Amino acid sequence: MNIPGLILLFVAAVLGGAINSVAGGGTLIAFPSLLAFGVSPVIANATNTAALLPGSISSAIAYRQDIPDQRKLLLTLTVPSIVGGLLGAVALIADPQVFGIIVPYLVLFATLLFAGRSLFNRLSRQNGDTEKPVSWAGNIWGVLFQLIVATYGGYFGAGIGILMLASLSIMGLHNIHRMNAVKTALAAAINSVALVYFVLRNQVNWPLAILMAIGAVIGGYTGARLAKRVNQDYVRGFVVIAGLIVSAWLFIKPL
Repeated sequence: MNIPGLILLFVAAVLGGAINSVAGGGTLIAFPSLLAFGVSPVIANATNTAALLPGSISSAIAYRQDIPDQRKLLLTLTVPSIVGGLLGAVALIADPQVFGIIVPYLVLFATLLFAGRSLFNRLSRQNGDTEKPVSWAGNIWGVLFQLIVATYGGYFGAGIGILMLASLSIMGLHNIHRMNAVKTALAAAINSVALVYFVLRNQVNWPLAILMAIGAVIGGYTGARLAKRVNQDYVRGFVVIAGLIVSAWLFIKPL
């Protein structure tokens, strides 16, 4: 057994869980660590989904008090989230070679998406807390955009939270706390349906997934306790720099 490698995987999971609880972007740490451990891209993606899902579900539970006010919107977007999550997972398993080729681009895309998160957050705050009525056309575009986001989420997933904030903005939601509540619940739905398909296709490395899930829960709990004491800009900066380094490494290193 590669004990040093397993220790590094556990540490990466702890770090990823902590980063997710403070600023998001933990996948950009956890997923590349599996690749560095020697896991194939598709198995690494499925295993990472299994490892981080408990934290996603616990976050959704933590936001439960903000859900009732947006129950109708949540139900509306749950269907495209489940359909898209399944479509993305099927596409991933259907052609693993394509995924191996585009992994560097996906990591770079997610990194750049994460880097622009603070700008979107500022725009959301400028809109205030009051939701505005949305036309039927806005609802349709919001549902279609959520379907696209969910498909990407089932396929890879890094950065879907930021994309979903954009989807919710299209739907007329501007209160950042309510947006986070709906986003977290939808992310749990997307990852859950994708994981079910991965499990049925035997794509999850369960020993590594369980090890990393334990680390992610520890990191998530610790990060939540420290969230108010840590400057989130520093955390985001660390994730962006790490993502850029990993992207460069993936472009150079053949998978």
